[in-house]
Amino acid sequence: MNWDDAAAAFDDQPDHGLRDPSVRAAWAARLAAWLPAAPSDVFDAGCGTGSLTLLAAEQGHRPVGVDRSAEMAGLARRKLAGAGFTPEITVGDAADPPGRFDVVLCRHLLWVFDDPAAVLRRWAAALRPGGRLVLIEGRWSTGAGLTAAQVLSMVGPLAGDVTVEPLTDPTLWGGPIHDERYAVVALP
Repeated sequence: MNWDDAAAAFDDQPDHGLRDPSVRAAWAARLAAWLPAAPSDVFDAGCGTGSLTLLAAEQGHRPVGVDRSAEMAGLARRKLAGAGFTPEITVGDAADPPGRFDVVLCRHLLWVFDDPAAVLRRWAAALRPGGRLVLIEGRWSTGAGLTAAQVLSMVGPLAGDVTVEPLTDPTLWGGPIHDERYAVVALP
């Protein structure tokens, strides 16, 4: 998929743009539960248009977003700047964090990598002591994505404490879902 071409309409999906107040509030609550106390340095891997990046900034964190798509990164910069934040959003490879962080956050990205286990190892290596991986993933009815069991098999060797949270609340998605969606929070 060409993400530059998809950028203009990306936020039209309720769970992408978080424009609906109830969807936005649901994601803000989940993010607050998964992230450590603010302020922390959060690497938003594959930040897209910056919706979760913005929520992290609003919660007092210092997010750094990276996306391969220049169009998505540009929209993320404008979204954060429009809310009064000085965004640190760059175009680059989300598999290679630009420094060390307290959190590596990714949403619906892990499945696109040729070797997601290697990417997880790089992300875990970029965590400061006490850091965490927050992986929001799914296996969609189209067949794309990764099951929670697949992600757990890759994260297990990297983490001492792993929690899987099914994300079945339709408020998160702007309506009912018919596939597997979950979050994995791992503390290496």
